[in-house]
Amino acid sequence: MAEGDRSEVVEALSRLLADSYTLYLKTHNYHWNVTGPMFNTLHTLFEVEYNELALAVDEIAERIRTLGDHAPGSYAEFASLTRIKEGRPATPALDMVRDLGADQLSVAETARAVVKAAEAVGDQASADLGVRRIDTHEKNAWMLRSHLE
Repeated sequence: MAEGDRSEVVEALSRLLADSYTLYLKTHNYHWNVTGPMFNTLHTLFEVEYNELALAVDEIAERIRTLGDHAPGSYAEFASLTRIKEGRPATPALDMVRDLGADQLSVAETARAVVKAAEAVGDQASADLGVRRIDTHEKNAWMLRSHLE
C-alpha cells in the first residue's frame, strides 16, 4: 500500500480508536454511577458494552500497528481525535441511555469512514474491521434505544 493511501486509513482508524476509547471510558463511568429503578439492568448492560469496547480498542490499535504506524494512546491524543463528549457521573439513568445510544451511532459513522478509506485503497482487512464495528455499534444503539420505548 502506498504511503499516502496508508496514512488516510491510519487516520480514520486513529479516529475510530479515539472514539471507541472515549466511549469505553464514558460507558464505564455510567456503569459505576447509574442509579434508579433500572439500576441492575443498566449496570449490567453498560458492563457488557464497555467490555466489548475494551476488546475493540485493542483490535483497532493493533491494526494501526500492522499498517506500520503508532497508535494514539494518550488522553490528549484521544481528546484531539474524538467526537465523543465525556459523561457526567450525576447524569440521570435514562439520559445515560440516550447519550450512549447517540454515541454508539456516532462511532458507527466513524467506522464508516474507515470502511470508505480502506475500500478506496484496497485494504480489505481494515474495511472488514470497520464493517464489524458498524454492526456492533448499530446493535448496541438498538439495545439502548429499546430501554426508552
